Amino acid sequence: MEKCDIRNTADESGIQIIAIEPESALDDYRQAMGIADQIAKDTIGEFMLLSWYDRDRDFESPQHSSECHADSAIPGYVDYGINHGAELKVDIEHGRFVFYYLPL
Repeated sequence: MEKCDIRNTADESGIQIIAIEPESALDDYRQAMGIADQIAKDTIGEFMLLSWYDRDRDFESPQHSSECHADSAIPGYVDYGINHGAELKVDIEHGRFVFYYLPL
C-alpha cells in the first residue's frame, strides 16, 4: 500500500480567508452553504466549490479525502482544496462549516 506524505500544517498563503461568525448559530449545512456561496460570488465572481466540511455531521467533500490523512494534522478536504487551486476559503463558526472555492 502506498503511503502519503504527512505534513503538519497547510500552506494557505495564496488563499483569501473569510471567517464568518453569525450572531446566532446557523441551522444547518444548507444555510451555511448559501451564505458561503454568496460570499464567494461577491468576492471572486463565478466560482467552483472544490471541497467542504460539515462538522455537525463530520462529513466532507470530496468523500473519503481524509483517508490518506489519518495520521496527519491536515484534513483531506483542506489538502484537496489547496492542491486543486482554491483561492478562497470561507470558514463559518470557527470551522463548523468550511468551504474552498476556485474562481472560474
